[in-house]
Amino acid sequence: MLRFLNSRETGEDNPLLLRRAETTRRIYSLDLSTHRDVEQGTHRGGINCLDIDLVEERYLLSGGSNGMIFIYDLLNSTGELKYTCNAVASVGLSNVDRHRSSIETVQWYPLDTGMFISSGTDKLLKIWDTNNLVVADNYEFKGIVYCHHLSTVARQHSLIAVGCDGSSLRLIDMKSGSATHSLKGHRRAIQCIQWSPKDEFILASGGTDNQAMLWDIRTSKGCLMKFDQHNGEGSSNTKDSITAHDGHVNGLHFTTDGLLLVTLGTDEHIHLWDTATGKNTLVNYGKINNQSRRSVKIAISHDASPDVIFIPEDSDINIYEISSGTKIDVLRGHYNQISKDAMRNTSQKRKKIF
Repeated sequence: MLRFLNSRETGEDNPLLLRRAETTRRIYSLDLSTHRDVEQGTHRGGINCLDIDLVEERYLLSGGSNGMIFIYDLLNSTGELKYTCNAVASVGLSNVDRHRSSIETVQWYPLDTGMFISSGTDKLLKIWDTNNLVVADNYEFKGIVYCHHLSTVARQHSLIAVGCDGSSLRLIDMKSGSATHSLKGHRRAIQCIQWSPKDEFILASGGTDNQAMLWDIRTSKGCLMKFDQHNGEGSSNTKDSITAHDGHVNGLHFTTDGLLLVTLGTDEHIHLWDTATGKNTLVNYGKINNQSRRSVKIAISHDASPDVIFIPEDSDINIYEISSGTKIDVLRGHYNQISKDAMRNTSQKRKKIF
């Protein structure tokens, strides 16, 4: 590390090399924090989903199995080494706007912490005013809402992609307050979706039909591609027989450059895809226990060398090198099954919440 500091000061190396080296060092030495804790006893049930805001990377949003939502301040304002991140706001059981059953996904509005979005098994998606903790807009669907996602890079649209119990992927326009159109291609429920971190019109989805698909919302001709785990070398290569996994696809995540996509299936396998060609890169990550009936949140590091994947397995978090598939560490600290994890980078420090 001293060599990188000296090289940066003398101008011999690009300063980004120091940042990458420090990021890699911290990722490979992650452990349970001994000085930071999150206020206990706020949720009265399981915590199903988390999100950290992109604006200040300070506020943690959590959604529970009983419809409660909490916002925690991750900033250490005490000046002490050991401190607790307190809940600064909440949607409690007495709030008339709260979800009536389990919340499956929460997400901050990417450009402003004044708004966040939640959805759940009560078949509702809600857009919240953070300052007043009231619902600004409400959308009802015919089936359970397993997941939703709002693009973090979009400038030409403000669409929320919604994965429901039905086979169509729904797009909600926040500006007009209406459902713009549906993307048809899946045959069963859609359990995981994510917008590309580089192209605001590209969207990935995975469902209980064992398929993972890539979409361009500017075209109405169907999906751009269906990911084939056999790369066209299976016993049957008809369009309807193509599958990404031999089980439900309930987790997916783009790398930060959008060039690769990681998918997780209930067949207990992880696959890494080239989003330009749709090819399975055939990286072997080994088996991972995954029989979850809900969406599983995957996290991927940024600016490490090499980058790593964080995937929940029962009460642990497995860390894999994305390029080689090598399991490099297991993070232990929970006593029960982990539902989600959330990760954000800053120039000063790294935050990871499970």
